[in-house]
Amino acid sequence: MGLIRKVLRATAFGAVALGLVWQGSSAEAAEKHKIFLSMSYIGNDWQAEAANMVKAMAASKDMADKVDLQVQVAGPNAQRQIQQINAMVQAGAKAIVVYPISPTALNQVVKSACAKGVKIFAYDAQITEPCAYNISIDQEEAGRKTAEWLVEKLGGKGNIVAITGVPGTSVDTLRTKAAKEVFAKHPDIKIVAEAVGMWSQAVARTELSKILATQGWDSINGLWMQVGCYTANAMQLEAGKTPEQLLPCAGEGSNGGRVQMLPADTKVEGAASPYAPMNAPRISYASPPYSGALALKLAVQVLEGKQVDQNIVLPLPLVTNETIKLCDEGTWAEMKAGCNAFQPSIVPNPGWFASIFSEETPEVGLNAALVGQPEN
Repeated sequence: MGLIRKVLRATAFGAVALGLVWQGSSAEAAEKHKIFLSMSYIGNDWQAEAANMVKAMAASKDMADKVDLQVQVAGPNAQRQIQQINAMVQAGAKAIVVYPISPTALNQVVKSACAKGVKIFAYDAQITEPCAYNISIDQEEAGRKTAEWLVEKLGGKGNIVAITGVPGTSVDTLRTKAAKEVFAKHPDIKIVAEAVGMWSQAVARTELSKILATQGWDSINGLWMQVGCYTANAMQLEAGKTPEQLLPCAGEGSNGGRVQMLPADTKVEGAASPYAPMNAPRISYASPPYSGALALKLAVQVLEGKQVDQNIVLPLPLVTNETIKLCDEGTWAEMKAGCNAFQPSIVPNPGWFASIFSEETPEVGLNAALVGQPEN
C-alpha cells in the first residue's frame, strides 16, 4: 500500500508514456530475447493500463533476465503499424506482442515475419493470419451478454443509445455486431442514436452531449456503451437526476462505473460524487488488461521451445449489482477471493479498468496496472 499511495498522482497514461522509451541496456540486451510491443490506438485508459502490465511482466523476476522489451506506437493507422512491424523484424525481433488496429490489414506483414521465425502474439484484438497467436475474450459473447441484460432490464421495450469503440478493430466489430443481433430480435427495442466512443470516457462525454442536444434524457430508456457508463451516470446526475433515476447501462469494467454499482450505503475511502456508491443499475464487462502481459509471457515460452495454444480465449469478466465486491487493499489474495472493484483512495482514476486478476499472471497485479511495477 505504501508504494501505491506514493504514486497516486501518476496517471495511467503518464506511466505508460514513460514505458514507451524504456528498454534494457545494450549490454544486457545481448543475452536477452528482443521483443517489441506494437501498440495502435493509445488514447484511452485501457491501452495505457495494458501497456503498464506488459512492461511489468518484462520487469518481473522470472522475465527480467530473459526479455529486452521495446515499445512503439503506431496510432490508429494500419499502414504505419505495418511499417513499424517490418522495422521490428529488421531490427532483430524474436517476438512481437501487438494490439492490431485491424484483424486483416496486418496479415501480409505478419506472414512475412513468421516466415523469418518471428513469433507474433496479438492481444485483445485479433489477427486472422493463421501463423499469429491470438489471446482475447470472446468479444461476441461480450456484446451478446450485455445486450441481453439490457433488453431484460427494459422488459423488451425502449429507446437505447449505443456508444461503440475504435472502428476497424475486431473488438469493436464483433461486440457491436453481436449486440445489434440481440436488439434486432426485439422490435420494441430501438437504437435511437449511435456514436463512436473510441473506448474513451472523454470521447463518450462529447458524443453523448451531441446526442442529448436532440434526444434529451427523458427520451432515452437505456444505454449500451463499450466505454462510458461512468460518464453517462455523472452526466445524468449533473442534469438533476437522482441515483434512483439512473438509466440501466451495459458497459465497460471501469473502476468508477463499478464503484457506482455498489450499494449506496457502502463505506469507501476517497469517494466523492460521481465516483461514489449509488447502486447504479449496470452490467460491467471487460477485456482484461492483463492480456498483453500474458501474451508476452507466452511468447517467451514459445521462444524457449514450449507449445502453447494458437488461439486462447480468456474468461469473460461479467459483474452485476448482485456480484459487485469491493477490494479494500487490492492484494493478490483479495482479488483471488473475488473482489472486482477498488477503493477510490487506491485507484483515483475512475476510468481505470478493474479486471486485472488472472491466476495465469501472478507476476502482475495492482502495482503493475497502476504504474508498471511487477509483484515480484
